Amino acid sequence: MSALFSSRRDFLRVAGGAAAIPLIGTMRAAASGRPTQVSQLKGSAKSVVIPTHEFYGNLDERLDFPADWDVNVMNMKGHGAPVLTEPQIARDLARPVGKPPLREIAAGRTTVVITFDDLTRATPTYTVVPWVLAELKAAGIRDENILFLGSFATHRPMTAIEVEKKIGKDMARKYAWLNHNCFYGTKEIGTTSFKNKIQINQTFMAADLKVTLSGIKVHYDAGYGGGAKAVLPGVAHIDTIDYNHNVLLRQTKTAGPVRVFKNEMRLDLIEAARMAGVDFSVQILYDHKLRPTHVFSGDIVDAHHAAVRIAAQTYCTPTLKDADIVVANAYPQNSQAFHGQRWINLSLKQEGGTGVLIVQHPLTLDPIHFLNNRTMSRMGADHYEMTRKRVQAQLPPNTGLIVYSQYMDRNLMNSYSTGTRFVTQWDDAVKILKERHKGNSIRVAVYPYAGMQHQEIELDG
Repeated sequence: MSALFSSRRDFLRVAGGAAAIPLIGTMRAAASGRPTQVSQLKGSAKSVVIPTHEFYGNLDERLDFPADWDVNVMNMKGHGAPVLTEPQIARDLARPVGKPPLREIAAGRTTVVITFDDLTRATPTYTVVPWVLAELKAAGIRDENILFLGSFATHRPMTAIEVEKKIGKDMARKYAWLNHNCFYGTKEIGTTSFKNKIQINQTFMAADLKVTLSGIKVHYDAGYGGGAKAVLPGVAHIDTIDYNHNVLLRQTKTAGPVRVFKNEMRLDLIEAARMAGVDFSVQILYDHKLRPTHVFSGDIVDAHHAAVRIAAQTYCTPTLKDADIVVANAYPQNSQAFHGQRWINLSLKQEGGTGVLIVQHPLTLDPIHFLNNRTMSRMGADHYEMTRKRVQAQLPPNTGLIVYSQYMDRNLMNSYSTGTRFVTQWDDAVKILKERHKGNSIRVAVYPYAGMQHQEIELDG
């Protein structure tokens, strides 16, 4: 059953079909300390089903709203796109862009490195790994000479269980894998025209054949994720990443969401990927349930450009302006929930509005980002000072923010300013909303997978 709807107003009927999908926060009712009954609003209600718990169950959960509210579900334009079957994935990947087929490139090579991103990115990497490995086998590559390398820049290392979620349990147990370390084990391979000294993982550079696997999702500086980002920042040294993300980003005015072709920050990434000699790349587009809808293979730049032209027509979402209430579900990037929170700023009316940010994931926010940590330490900031600055910041006048999470913790609460309300039950969120918004014409915008949606912005080329 589809979890969301093709129309803004196509809601499940709470008295019938919606009851089969538990209210948010009650999905794992058998667990200790969790609710044991599904609560419902008194009388009739409107319900919206949202996806939650990316890589941790990929659950559907239900949001109930008062029946007399005008609730609008803001789906991306590509919502409902057909999901690729395994044969279709193989068919499309066998048509590389700008490169010969992978098995031809791999012929005569001995050692292979395959990069993949971490759980902060929603890429369903496991859906393309079997095809890649089949191509390598056809080229005569031995299993013991294949290495998977986590390509996650300055994020924390991945655990074995997390790697299984990314590339598949069988693959993670059969093949060797390593975490990239941004602090050591890199080698300098040149300098870009933007004066960035490129230092790349030495194991990556040592392989005879370099393959990158990436997902396409909006990036608010580099335009979109994927492509050359698998190399820089993916397997680069923190100094190289720092220059690109901070020094170069401050110098340029060409960076921004959906900006790919004339973005100097991304052009720096592309030069680094070219220097590193990436042989083959796979790009994946996916739907709101993290299922592949389009795949491209071939050259790390050409295949990426082909993918983002589709992405710009897929992930773009109309903005409901001046809404009384904006509900933004941070899925599928809960660990960096600020991405989803952007929709609150874009859609909420200037005065008297209330935003609701849903962070429904057991890991909540990830506090480890070595580049951000380094930047803060350069400023002489400690944990106490940073927390104090955040909580002392004021919300915009006459607006409100509610953060909902079944997994509320102090780190999550410390990330938001004074005046923010925190709730662990959806009923409590609705109670606050009803106190703040009286009447029967309350206009609500729900961005059901806000972490991957972006505004209707045209590509820059």
